[in-house]
Amino acid sequence: MKTLVAKIESSTPAHRDRAIDGLRALALLAVPTGHWLLGGFTLSSDGAIHNASPLGTFAGLAPVSWVLQMLGIFFLVGGYASVLSYRRRKGSTRAWLGGRLARLGRPVLGVTAVWAALLPVLHFGLGVPVDTLRTASTLVIQPLWFVGVYTVVTALTPLCVRAARRLGVWAAAPLLGSVAVVDFLRYGPYADAVPSWLSLLNILPGWLFAYQLGVSWGEGRVTRRHAWALLLGGTALFAALLLAFGYPASMVGVPGEARTNSHPPSLLVLALAAAQSGAAILLRDRLGRFLKRPALWAPVVVVNLSAMTILCWHQTAMLTAAIPASYAGEVAGLVGAPDSVGWILARLAWMPVFAGLLVLIGRYARAFESPWAKTGPARRTLAGLLAAGFAVFALGLA
Repeated sequence: MKTLVAKIESSTPAHRDRAIDGLRALALLAVPTGHWLLGGFTLSSDGAIHNASPLGTFAGLAPVSWVLQMLGIFFLVGGYASVLSYRRRKGSTRAWLGGRLARLGRPVLGVTAVWAALLPVLHFGLGVPVDTLRTASTLVIQPLWFVGVYTVVTALTPLCVRAARRLGVWAAAPLLGSVAVVDFLRYGPYADAVPSWLSLLNILPGWLFAYQLGVSWGEGRVTRRHAWALLLGGTALFAALLLAFGYPASMVGVPGEARTNSHPPSLLVLALAAAQSGAAILLRDRLGRFLKRPALWAPVVVVNLSAMTILCWHQTAMLTAAIPASYAGEVAGLVGAPDSVGWILARLAWMPVFAGLLVLIGRYARAFESPWAKTGPARRTLAGLLAAGFAVFALGLA
């Protein structure tokens, strides 16, 4: 371990912004932590598992979702890093975008193709119920919407750079305003007359908001004064939306609740992202100094190098434990109604198991992040067809 730490430290360029990598690693680890902690399974009479959440019973756990919902930080540092990469590009903008989008697409194609091949084996070979497979497919595809949105905002990087150079930090303001208008229409006095699809208009501006802040930050147009305004203003808006306007307290969807904050993002998500972004910008220098320590820096590097593997395969790690356990009936903290303090304590005990399984899976799955230099057109076409078939099954279209 000491040798690995020393090797990582010696190979880190002096100009590397350790704080940005640290923030990205923190946001990345929050994703599996949140899904593992707030996602449970119930067992039906036919032995199939179904999604459940402890938030349905323990509403007081909602503040945990405020801490674990760190996609605002992820988009912020994504925008910042994209600006640096965009400046360093040696080819055309089109070539730069193509390279970045390929890095996002390969792991998604890999996990969906593998699961498409596994489904018939699990059902016909091992007798796993179809409902269990639908539950598993939903969980696997759940984090991938984020990759799709991130792909779109990445493609908009050149436009975001122009906006940042012209308007600075204020380039993100119209995005906030757009989400506020849509929220007023879908939750305000005219809500009954508003079509349900209108909420979809929040998807792009809702997640582009923090990315645009990151682009402006990377362009040097966000000062500490701006960061304080984001932190205090975002916190005040967050509190007002919760206390005065009746927004759901949970940042993730709760079974049985009519409203959700994240799908698509509501104004509460942007308020949290603003506060988190302000705090991240203010703490950047301190975090950078903190990560000068080799023993702390090495895990950050490992997590960043495995970013897409973590995003794409962490639900598979949990399912690897839950599906076999379902044959034994209810297992505390794993398969069984998440409606007791005992379940919460047991789930905390399962977390290291999920992490270990993710590390094991990641040893092989990380290959999907590398360029597919030895993969010919036939194999790529097959992977695409398998991925499409899995998406059809997971989305309930088949």
